[in-house]
Amino acid sequence: MSKVLVYEKSFLTTGVILLILCLGALVYATLAMGIHLPGRAGILDPARLNSTPPFDQPGVRQTGPNAYEVVVRAYAFGYEPSEIRVPAGAEITFVGSSRDVIHGFNIEGTRINMMLIPGQVSKNVYTFKEPGEHLLICHEYCGVGHHFMHGKVIAE
Repeated sequence: MSKVLVYEKSFLTTGVILLILCLGALVYATLAMGIHLPGRAGILDPARLNSTPPFDQPGVRQTGPNAYEVVVRAYAFGYEPSEIRVPAGAEITFVGSSRDVIHGFNIEGTRINMMLIPGQVSKNVYTFKEPGEHLLICHEYCGVGHHFMHGKVIAE
């Protein structure tokens, strides 16, 4: 067998092994760790965001025993509410949308990372295991005041 065929076979074998490892990591992250992409939870008119339920009353509300919903409106250049207080150990469902441009919703130190798109409702669920304060930042450039767009999530 020529040297070229040996190199080609080893290259293809390495590629197949890497693909299998990546697929295994994806399956493990999805099934064992519960990591998934947040899906579109609904559609709304961004011009009427402030009067469309549940966005007409942003904030934290209890939805069941040890279950809470956090409704967030994003706008240039802030969040409503900008400070979110939730109980540690409770299942928190974050629901968000934007009224003007695409914004990011990233809670540092967690796996909460959503895009808030005008006309689209985004949802993600998370449980803060321990009390603490987490920075909430916009990770999508949204204009000249983008660097002022932040908030905090406090797990008590």
